[in-house]
Amino acid sequence: MIYPLGYMVWCYVELPPLKGHAVKKILTTLLVILGITAGVAGCAAGEPTDLAEGTVIIDVRTPEEFATGHLEGALNINVQSPDFAAQVNQLDPEASYYIYCRSGNRSGQAISQMSNMGFSNMTNGGGVAEASSDSGIPIVIN
Repeated sequence: MIYPLGYMVWCYVELPPLKGHAVKKILTTLLVILGITAGVAGCAAGEPTDLAEGTVIIDVRTPEEFATGHLEGALNINVQSPDFAAQVNQLDPEASYYIYCRSGNRSGQAISQMSNMGFSNMTNGGGVAEASSDSGIPIVIN
């Protein structure tokens, strides 16, 4: 009798074959892990960035954080706001975006959400100081 590879692996480690619900749980867990890994990979800013003309700069921190200092010319769209998606839907999905926050975590979350909304040309600037250093755009207080 010929057995599928998965069955042979389970037999080799002396575990019973998995039922459908167990396979579903394992696959779901793997997908969650891959999603988290992809999200974390999106958190780190890259090499120094030469922004193309017309690139829209978005600070995804809270308005209170934005008021303490932000990149000159940046829009403030709080990724934790309930109307984040509505505000992003008003933007051009074909434009270029440079997105930053305090540490790079929320900007990674924003990029993930925007990607799901059809945006594709986005750069994670990381934290505000890092974004300023990498882009050459000064931090201002309004």
